Amino acid sequence: MSARRTSRVLALWCPDWPAVAAAAAADLAPTRPVVVLHANRVVACSQLARSAGVRRGLRRREAQARCPDLYVAQDDPDRDARLFEPVATAVDATVPGVEVLRPGLLVLAARGAARFFGSEEQAAEQLVDAVAATGVECRIGIADEMSTAVLAARRAALVAPGTGAQFLASLPVSELAVEPSLAGPERVDLVDLLHRLGLRRIGDFAALTPAEVASRFGVDAIAAHRCARAEPERAPAARPPAPDLTVEYPCDPPIDRIDAAAFAGRLLAVRLHDRLADAAVACTRLAVTAETAAGERLSRIWRCAEPLTPEGTADRVRWQLDGWLTQRALRGHHPDHDEWTGIATIGGQAERPGASRTRRTAPPNGSADNTVAPGRAVPAAPIVLLRLEPVEVVTAGALQLGLWGGEGEQEERFRRALVRVQGLLGGEAVLKGVLSGGRGPAERITLIALGDELSPAADPALPWPGRLPIPAPAVVLVDRPEVILESAAGAPVWITDRGLFTADPAHLRWGTKDWQVAAWSGPWPLDERWWSDGHADAVRAQILLRDDVMVLLLFGRDHIWHAEGLYD
Repeated sequence: MSARRTSRVLALWCPDWPAVAAAAAADLAPTRPVVVLHANRVVACSQLARSAGVRRGLRRREAQARCPDLYVAQDDPDRDARLFEPVATAVDATVPGVEVLRPGLLVLAARGAARFFGSEEQAAEQLVDAVAATGVECRIGIADEMSTAVLAARRAALVAPGTGAQFLASLPVSELAVEPSLAGPERVDLVDLLHRLGLRRIGDFAALTPAEVASRFGVDAIAAHRCARAEPERAPAARPPAPDLTVEYPCDPPIDRIDAAAFAGRLLAVRLHDRLADAAVACTRLAVTAETAAGERLSRIWRCAEPLTPEGTADRVRWQLDGWLTQRALRGHHPDHDEWTGIATIGGQAERPGASRTRRTAPPNGSADNTVAPGRAVPAAPIVLLRLEPVEVVTAGALQLGLWGGEGEQEERFRRALVRVQGLLGGEAVLKGVLSGGRGPAERITLIALGDELSPAADPALPWPGRLPIPAPAVVLVDRPEVILESAAGAPVWITDRGLFTADPAHLRWGTKDWQVAAWSGPWPLDERWWSDGHADAVRAQILLRDDVMVLLLFGRDHIWHAEGLYD
């Protein structure tokens, strides 16, 4: 008989965390419904907003129509991570060894907690009470595998040992893609394909043999199939990284400001990824450690579904330091009159030199002598040392580098200069254009902060009937200045009910300048969003000016013409 696995994973999930964090940041009343928007679409909403009919994916206008009292906040990962730090600290003070999958979700080994508190149920109750003390609600899930535990946490379920596959069998197959920290972006396409094949439940997908999945689907489908069958997953630290991958940054002068911490974090992230590239590995689990002038050692582990990039590493370091320093500022720490604080580190211990190790304040999480000193994880002094340690690495095949080892030297200098600008002026100071879906030139560009996921506001692969024909304007005038289009007789030119000009355009006046019109193309009437409030017919036309040999793209609405773009 084969020995049964004794390892268990506990997942703690805070529902609707982006909405909860946005409400806490704005100091809203608990009775106020909240939504969080990204690219003008709802990405998270509170329970009160869902009760009013708001759902993820809705546009802002439709969400506000369903719930007029809605508080609207923009997606802010920095805010989510900063406000989640007290929750992670409370959990880590109860059961050390926390791994943050993302703000709002963390996991830890359940075996030590169950032994310390007597059972898994009692351990879950203690963690719920610890999180409730911070003013946050959470749900606990325990299972043999991490992915099963995460899905169980969404249902506040404790899955009995050996029954993970039975628990997953009745769930919709879309649950395999519901958690972005455990699945890549291609998982959504896989779920859509399984739906079209008639595999609507996880159990239906699990019924396929591994050979059938491997011969018909990609690598991500194999991982999803193993998750559906609740098979043993890769160990948290399958291959210990080489010790020379760890990078440190002595902070001189000590860091006590968030902007200085962000700059140091980005510099350290670049050094780390240079070493990872030399070793031909990529990091999927990263430990961020800070030492303070008071002798404290704070540490937190971040885990990602895909290998970290330099930008992703810098973001996580910034989030972590922001959370620590913000909590310190809120509590008004001073090393002369505040108690020592610390949390469990990778090795399982965090103690002040000379502090007593006889008092046990947290259960052993897989270690017989794992003790931590009392207190909360809030630094009592400025940070004097930063350290990044790759806890888990994979081969670099998941990151396709360039032919000569990645980015060119010139591109790397440009990127570092832009990162420096972000560190000085903020993340939104450097934006990158991404091709998006739409009909007009301005709609087809989505501006995203450098380092964020390049996700367009709309899918550019869709047909988009009525889209402006190529070539696109060389310059897009976002403010759309007003111009006047006149006929030879000086009468304003507009369009008829049949979609034609009321007269041949002969002159165009833009401010104090006046041009003769040599030729034109169009007009093309637009009838978009006819279901929305304030809808009005619009029209576009291309006008060739005689003197400067310049072509303008005009946009007209309510009998007023606007310059929308310039062609070379």
